[in-house]
Amino acid sequence: MAEKKQIQVRLVTPDRILLDVMADAVEVPSKAGYFEAIHGHAPVLAQLWPGEVKVHGATGEGAGQRFLVARGFAEVLPERVTILAEVATTPDKVNHTAAEGLKQHGEELWQQAGDDASKYDAALESIAEAEMLLGSHAQHE
Repeated sequence: MAEKKQIQVRLVTPDRILLDVMADAVEVPSKAGYFEAIHGHAPVLAQLWPGEVKVHGATGEGAGQRFLVARGFAEVLPERVTILAEVATTPDKVNHTAAEGLKQHGEELWQQAGDDASKYDAALESIAEAEMLLGSHAQHE
């Protein structure tokens, strides 16, 4: 029986490395939708969308943890996935007040967007990020 190959998964924010593990697979939230990467995956560069990174079959430090990410990119290569996220946290560390403020900011952007499609996109992303954070906070309680 062939040995099961794993893929290296790294989650990096501007100030630290949150996760660096070997795993069977990782699910990544991208602007085009969630995708799963395993060892041997074709190279991909994807823009993150607010959502949850799910690591499957990881061992060692960080195994089984859930991470909420937003604003950044994921680089997938055959042997590793690097997620560069401006926002990344675990559900137990969500700041509920800040998330509510982000949602209000997104709703204000929506109201002010007028005919500017890029402003609607920014508003939608802010609202999606806030709802992701607020939803995970409610699930964690």
